[in-house]
Amino acid sequence: MDLPKEHTAMATATETRTDAKTSSADTNTGLTLETDKGITTVADGVVAKLAGQAVREIDGVAGMGKSFRRLLGRAKPGQESLAQGVNVEVGKKEAAIDVVIMVRYGFPIPTLAQEVRENVIARVENGTGLIVKEVNIEVDDMLFDDDTPAESRVQ
Repeated sequence: MDLPKEHTAMATATETRTDAKTSSADTNTGLTLETDKGITTVADGVVAKLAGQAVREIDGVAGMGKSFRRLLGRAKPGQESLAQGVNVEVGKKEAAIDVVIMVRYGFPIPTLAQEVRENVIARVENGTGLIVKEVNIEVDDMLFDDDTPAESRVQ
């Protein structure tokens, strides 16, 4: 490859949308990477999914998104879309990410938030070449051991 490893993903980045906030993987706007060999477009939804997966990799995160959605049965912990609970703002070379999480009881929230923040930054920067300027974390709910749904007695 002609480009140095640390610049491969960030070669002449241009954007197609500046103040985009999204949690949808279906959008076609986002980061455009242009090299002498061609153009690569990375949708905002891809950045959101990368961030969502990075959050789920941290022990102590029980789910993502607002608790009322989980209560309505639209999203159960571990079954939601990778981008659920994630909003991204993608610029020419930078991204800002907001995540909403539910934590498991017994995990210190400040420590957990720092682990989430560091993992999101690492995964998104390595996966896209964007510089992640901030990761804002909202802890919306806490899951206790007795909150897990009981198995049905009827089969």
